[in-house]
Amino acid sequence: MKKAIKFSLVFRDMWQSAGKYVPTVDQLTRVAPAIIEMGCFARVETNGGGFEQVNLLFGENPNKAVREWTKPFHEAGIQTHMLDRALNGLRMSPVPDDVRRLFYKVKKAQGTDIARTFCGLNDVRNIAPSIRYAKEAGMISQCSLCITHSPVHTVEYYTKMAYELIELGADEICIKDMAGIGRPHTLGRIVANIKEKYPEIPVQYHSHAGPGFNVASILEVCEAGCDYVDVGMEPLSWGTGHADLLTVQAMLKDAGFQVPEINMEAYMKVRALIQEFMDDFLGLYISPKNRLMNSLLIGPGLPGGMMGSLMADLEKNLETINKNNIKNNRPLMSQDQLLIKLFNEVAYVWPRVGYPPLVTPFSQYVKNLALMNVMQMEKGKARWSMIADDIWDMILGKAGRLPGPLAPEIVEKAKAEGRKFFEGNPQDNYPDALDKYRKLMNEKQWEVGEDEEELFEYAMHPAQYEAYRSGKAKVEFKADVAKRKAEQANVGKPQVAAAPAAPAGPVTLAMPTTPQVMTVDVNGQAYRVTVAFGDTAGAAPAAPAAPAAAPSAPAAPAPAAGEGKEVLSPLEGKFYMIKNASDTPVKVGDEVKEGDVLCYVEAMKTYNAVRAEFAGKITSICFHSGDAVSEDDVLMTIQ
Repeated sequence: MKKAIKFSLVFRDMWQSAGKYVPTVDQLTRVAPAIIEMGCFARVETNGGGFEQVNLLFGENPNKAVREWTKPFHEAGIQTHMLDRALNGLRMSPVPDDVRRLFYKVKKAQGTDIARTFCGLNDVRNIAPSIRYAKEAGMISQCSLCITHSPVHTVEYYTKMAYELIELGADEICIKDMAGIGRPHTLGRIVANIKEKYPEIPVQYHSHAGPGFNVASILEVCEAGCDYVDVGMEPLSWGTGHADLLTVQAMLKDAGFQVPEINMEAYMKVRALIQEFMDDFLGLYISPKNRLMNSLLIGPGLPGGMMGSLMADLEKNLETINKNNIKNNRPLMSQDQLLIKLFNEVAYVWPRVGYPPLVTPFSQYVKNLALMNVMQMEKGKARWSMIADDIWDMILGKAGRLPGPLAPEIVEKAKAEGRKFFEGNPQDNYPDALDKYRKLMNEKQWEVGEDEEELFEYAMHPAQYEAYRSGKAKVEFKADVAKRKAEQANVGKPQVAAAPAAPAGPVTLAMPTTPQVMTVDVNGQAYRVTVAFGDTAGAAPAAPAAPAAAPSAPAAPAPAAGEGKEVLSPLEGKFYMIKNASDTPVKVGDEVKEGDVLCYVEAMKTYNAVRAEFAGKITSICFHSGDAVSEDDVLMTIQ
């Protein structure tokens, strides 16, 4: 009999890989006992991903969700593990050092045992502090090799990285095959090399099923000495998700490995609950195509965790392109045509920006850059004409060292725009910030929370935390769910049933606009929404991370445009005056110079700076921070 292989259920990642959101806290606590009853899991994933993946858009506190989710597993002796993006913490952009340190303290206090740390650039310098902070907090430090397939990502490259991480103190190594494009033979050699030198170090394999390699890869890494395998389960396995538990268990058992038995009665309970949660609302954000295996993913190498949200968002990008096509009397584009254009452009962009491993956030950066290139070229504009600030930070080395060289055209563009390359330690670019957020919370009379967990959430996700505390996030989320349910109910009905006079769902909510406080009832639950957010008479909205972060109310009218030249939104997304609490927003009456940053449009998880194309005085700001905007909406006027 061969060695024992243990299973980890990546419950959170199953949802993120399928769509955009995870279950609510009451759903998590309902399914936990049945997962435990299955009797086959040594580990379960607790949290990770972006802000919306940790429940805040439901109006729920993510700290409460993690505490309630981990509790039953601890009582059952099952370890829990979380995702950690090293320099980026839990978000898409770099995090101050003191916020990173607090991250581990908070998550350990909430019941998470293992910190699975990865750097999207495989830069060991970014991972080293995470090893130290995890150990300080009493957590197991599991460090990841982000697997991708390119001329620079060789067996030797990954073996050397694993050795460096272990010598820095990593307790475990995760082979993070986030796109499932790792080739089985290659992955087996990497694991064998690790086990040959460090046989006592546990190795865990994480992969996605999309391109079709991962079942063969699981068998190869187990033969090479892997200890833990991440699995998913129906109805969220396969496609952009993970290999199914039943398949993996049967395969390994047949190969002679010791594997746990599965309580099938409990398995069916969990399966039914997952389907129930999908039917409730989560399925509204899952594309049917995400259930399919797709060998087209071998080319672009995009990760499963990103494909879920990509397919959900792609319809908006397609709508934007087709609006332009209609305007210019050109044929409409189909989603499949857009997908092929996007995949081809990813293949063009990726080597030219230095082969960053295609994992969050850099997979999103490469995809966003490729998509913006496609969208701009469809409008007759030049490739590389719109590059978000976070993407520039990656290109310039501020987020870490790129594995490969930049193409000359990118280097020349950076020089032409006066951008400077950075060779130092990436963390040095992001100074400590907790004192600033403590001060802000004190001013707002907000508690820092048990184990300072509310302080952590605010410092990690300032703009989104403001929207959560104001109630705006929940109102908008509930409205979106209602809209999608109405649209789903109208599918297949005669066209006359969807007359213009009957909009699909309560897209706007009739709410009071008092400048003080209002109470909003959502599904029978009353909660308090503060609406005194700055001057509502046309002045600039306040910053997302200051008391005046959110708009007055979701249904409040935006200020009217003033005299002067119009500043148009370059794409569809959410409007923000600033992206960091320390930034100072422009306001009506300010003089601006050509090239100055005026505001941001947040789309596809990145903040896209909108710069002044001409000098002058701001005469109006037409949206509030957090408002949804469409392409070509007038954001400001300058005279």
